[in-house]
Amino acid sequence: QVQLVESGGGSVQAGGSLRLSCSISGDAYCMGWVRQAPGKEREGVATVGFGRQMPMYADSVEGRFTASRDNAKNVVYLHMNRLEPDDTAMYYCATNLKRFCGLDIQEYTVWGQGTQVTVSS
Repeated sequence: QVQLVESGGGSVQAGGSLRLSCSISGDAYCMGWVRQAPGKEREGVATVGFGRQMPMYADSVEGRFTASRDNAKNVVYLHMNRLEPDDTAMYYCATNLKRFCGLDIQEYTVWGQGTQVTVSS
């Protein structure tokens, strides 16, 4: 059974950077990063494919966030640069247990517990 554990969240000022990590126990699959801001629905922000699928990004983070993975360590990352107050949210990694995935959160069936990111102006 796949288990996901996020880490790396914290508080940062606008313009700063953070790197989130998601440690994966079990087989490797396509992974997604999803966030949920207070009072808002969950939003898929990035995917990290397994194999040849290129990462995908939501328009709101394109050019600022980079998703990557280290297959040897079975860890996926979300590098977040030029953070904005609107990026404040709980960030989750998730998987659909398949080799390919997209930004639609409905396809994800396994979720981590989340890590909080707070960006102050």
